[in-house]
Amino acid sequence: MRLEYIGLSELSGSLIALEGVKGVSYDELAEITLEGGERRYGRVILIDGDRVVLQTFEGTEGISLKNANTHFTGRPMDIALSREMLGRVFDGAGRPIDGLGELFPDERRNINGSAINPVSRQYPQSCIYTGISAIDGTATLIRGQKLPIFSGAGMKHNELAAQIVRQAKVADQDSDFAIVFAAMGIKNDTADFFRRSFEAAGALQRVVMFLNMASDPIIERILTPRCALTAAEYLAFSHGYHVLVVMTDMTAYCEAVREFSSSKGEIPSRKGFPAYLYSDLASLYERAGMIRGRPGSVTQVPILTMPGDDITHPIPDLTGYITEGQIVLNRDLENQGIYPPIDILSSLSRLMKDGIGEGFTRADHPALSNQLFAAYSKVRDARSLAAVIGEDELSETDRQYLRFGKLFEDRFLTQGDLDNRSIGETLDLGWKLLSILPRSELDRVDDKTIAEHYVENSWKDLA
Repeated sequence: MRLEYIGLSELSGSLIALEGVKGVSYDELAEITLEGGERRYGRVILIDGDRVVLQTFEGTEGISLKNANTHFTGRPMDIALSREMLGRVFDGAGRPIDGLGELFPDERRNINGSAINPVSRQYPQSCIYTGISAIDGTATLIRGQKLPIFSGAGMKHNELAAQIVRQAKVADQDSDFAIVFAAMGIKNDTADFFRRSFEAAGALQRVVMFLNMASDPIIERILTPRCALTAAEYLAFSHGYHVLVVMTDMTAYCEAVREFSSSKGEIPSRKGFPAYLYSDLASLYERAGMIRGRPGSVTQVPILTMPGDDITHPIPDLTGYITEGQIVLNRDLENQGIYPPIDILSSLSRLMKDGIGEGFTRADHPALSNQLFAAYSKVRDARSLAAVIGEDELSETDRQYLRFGKLFEDRFLTQGDLDNRSIGETLDLGWKLLSILPRSELDRVDDKTIAEHYVENSWKDLA
């Protein structure tokens, strides 16, 4: 028997309210039939006795208070899943928008999912190569990790996201690898850029794309990362894929959550965001990981723009508490023409130590990474001193650090958006740059490693 409720009690923005409703549950999917036969969908966001509030996916324009019929489906919002979704493009709610027709699903799943049980988690090890030296060499992405990228408005995080999608690969070449790409609140030209970029690189066949446009309803923006992560979990834990999930821009998602919270009349917290923003973000980020006894993995690279370049803003602040490090883009580096403008001194991969070195990347990788950090931090000191007393008054060692810093930024940090460096190329480049400095300055590397990899003056072919 199909039960329908005729008429509505209230309309407000994208929200509609009904009275006298019984037997529904939070997040349940509802079907609203308009007077002309058009159907729209919404989900239950508030239950107060027999009063129910729905948020509609397509908005409330054209809906009549008297003639709208509402049917509750008895199930939450779900998404069709199949391995055929690889190479396909969907909107933020998981509906195909690539003109290739509907997906024939193997199953349908609730998009809300759940965080992986800590007891069943497998500790992340082994890395995902991005082909970008500043990430692979000094802030390595570990399979099963959640490693966000903190950017600023107008910076080249979209180009970086596209490069990671094109170039990413797992160390084990025999493993199936897939990428789920979710874009939230983007403009049409940005969506076209991502599509063209993936198609030109031949990467689209391993990518599942979810595109939520700036003109789409905010409810769809809230659904987008959940649809993407549900697809990733299906590919990873049902079919054994190692899945990299790239989500941009999480700031657009959080602002949609704030607008949604405000429309419900909830009391705001920091910067107007709801007090539950932390737990809301955690419900997304904690869906990354590996499950003991299953071959697949879900790795997350959420990208967010820091409002006003403020890393203490609630969005990056809360994200940093939940995730295992961060990659920070620096506006000063970008203004110098450096791409990608990754500030390695502010960046950190907390799981890096367990996925690099002998048996994973190369035995010298941990020591080299530590030495590059230490040397580049001394570059900052030398530059500050030169600004006060002048470069001519610096010691010979300080001048060597200035030379190291310039070449490090020009050769190690800087690479073209089509430049895909192997881990060996990245590490060898690091050693060449360290040869600018005398052996006595390499205090983070043991004598055996120095003897194996340090070649004095090998940097000169980079100058």
